[in-house]
Amino acid sequence: MTATTRRAPLIAHVVANFDTGGLENGMVNLLNRIPPQQYRHAVICLSDYTDYSKRIDNPAVGFYALHKRPGKDFRLYIRLWRLLRRLRPQVVHTRNLSALEAQFVAAASGVHARIHGEHGRDVFDLEGKNRKYNVLRKLARPLVKQYICVSQDLAQWLVDTVDVPPARIKQIYNGVDMGRFRHGDKQRIGPEGFIDADSVVIGSVGRMVGVKDYANLIRAFHLLVQRVPSRASHLRLVIVGEGGERSKCQALIDELRLSDQVWLSGARADVNELMRGFDLFVLPSLGEGISNTILEAMASGLPVVATAVGGNPELVDAKETGLLVPSADSSALADALSWYVEHPDRMRAHGAAGRAAAERRFSMETMVSQYSEIYAEQVRLASAASGDAWASHSQASR
Repeated sequence: MTATTRRAPLIAHVVANFDTGGLENGMVNLLNRIPPQQYRHAVICLSDYTDYSKRIDNPAVGFYALHKRPGKDFRLYIRLWRLLRRLRPQVVHTRNLSALEAQFVAAASGVHARIHGEHGRDVFDLEGKNRKYNVLRKLARPLVKQYICVSQDLAQWLVDTVDVPPARIKQIYNGVDMGRFRHGDKQRIGPEGFIDADSVVIGSVGRMVGVKDYANLIRAFHLLVQRVPSRASHLRLVIVGEGGERSKCQALIDELRLSDQVWLSGARADVNELMRGFDLFVLPSLGEGISNTILEAMASGLPVVATAVGGNPELVDAKETGLLVPSADSSALADALSWYVEHPDRMRAHGAAGRAAAERRFSMETMVSQYSEIYAEQVRLASAASGDAWASHSQASR
């Protein structure tokens, strides 16, 4: 780090791990765009981080792994306490339930400014009703000075279920890179001969895990092929991503005899280019916080069919930029897909409206500005409490 970045206040971001995912993608976008002279950042991973961390190229960001052992690892808290005492961050920003216990360690280590971000409910508790989890959330509540939620749905849940005062909650939508994701000339994707000029390509992007419910999408695509026989031979489905459900999905594709029409691409670094080969984007999730892939699809000029869960209804304007369907309902999902296949003019119109909405509501600049304002305010309040010299910096950086 340069002398300039060493003078900036340090924000310690605590996460369970740093791997491919929506939370990590949001952090990449945020940390790459906050000026190094404004803040330094330490990303503290309770377990570990992967090569995905290399997507952050901000010189003011450092990574630390605490290598949490499976199950309860009480020594983890000692390692975290020692690291915080050594780094002396002005702000600790934990994210999601899996990192919430770090709030207690941050308070014990003397960090005055403590932020907690909610990016989505736990995959084992999609409705946020688990009593054990909520007891922990309520125990941590007095320690958290500021909550940040990526959706209005999560913000309201914090008020109703965790009893967080609304004044301590700030809702900030993720931003999308409008330059990287854009509508343009249609790309040819997939194996040789997979698509042609007449193909209608339905695409999805995400980790192939249970909560994404890709098996439901494959079954819906099978129903679609049966419902629009005049277009059946031109229909294609692309699922971009890797995960434990991939082999099960491939077995289902083989069982339904769709191997010539469905391509599981695996993890890809060129998602922005692949999206320019789609005609329609689908997100079949059982639960979501705020989907980065929906935002990227909108920026790419694609209409979106998504399940009406979590923050999805806040992003998709039904019958204007896409359609919303119940989760785990293959028939309803097939109905929405067939409507677009049978109304290509509406598919194009909704895609254009989605791009305009993304430009208007989900700019990267707005997201970065809102986070920066919260960090500046927390640095100022912490400085007043501890009597250190960071207050003047936080005022100057606003």
